[in-house]
Amino acid sequence: MLESFDLFDCEHTVAAEYLNKHRYPWEVLPDIAELILLIKKRLGAEYAEVSPGVYIHKTAKAALTAFIGAPCIIGAETEVRHCAFIRGNAIIGENCVIGNSTEIKNSILFDGVKAPHYNYIGDSILGYKAHLGAGAVISNVKSLGNEVIAVYDGVKLFTGLKKFGALLGDFAEIGCNCVLNPGTVVGRNSVIYPLSSVRGHIPPDSIYKNKNEIIPKLYKCK
Repeated sequence: MLESFDLFDCEHTVAAEYLNKHRYPWEVLPDIAELILLIKKRLGAEYAEVSPGVYIHKTAKAALTAFIGAPCIIGAETEVRHCAFIRGNAIIGENCVIGNSTEIKNSILFDGVKAPHYNYIGDSILGYKAHLGAGAVISNVKSLGNEVIAVYDGVKLFTGLKKFGALLGDFAEIGCNCVLNPGTVVGRNSVIYPLSSVRGHIPPDSIYKNKNEIIPKLYKCK
């Protein structure tokens, strides 16, 4: 069984209540638009509705050249850089970086997530302080367009979703120019080597060198 607490410290997202209501984290993905409408009711005066359905903390910074589509919530001290493309249905936490040409749709980013250079994030959940290296992308649709099946501890989990990217545990580190295939689950504190094509479940506290070489990581992030 895979539950939110296996991957995430839900104290680091405004979506905590809703993630904890679901058996599997990906079950929240079809409801992100509705969740934003619920969450926005309890956002404080420090958030401004900068355009219909777009709620940005007053300490966040967004480049004039960035596109931020509704509905969307962006937390305190987050930076949305030049030519970022947030297509909507996005909950982005505090102290995040959404960088040049990074595209996001229908996803939840916990506090401290960094996606600073040429990244694609679709139908995914990125845990606290997860980081995508330059050019790393999360593929969210299988080539044949059929159901995405996740794997966790060797068990196949049928998601019922045709669009589902990845779950990145807290402190996950994804190397430059990686591709995370649909349904990938990366455990807490794990590292993926650059140029990797990854699928399935990467255990927590691991270093992924290739599909045949996954070794224990000897230290943890804080």
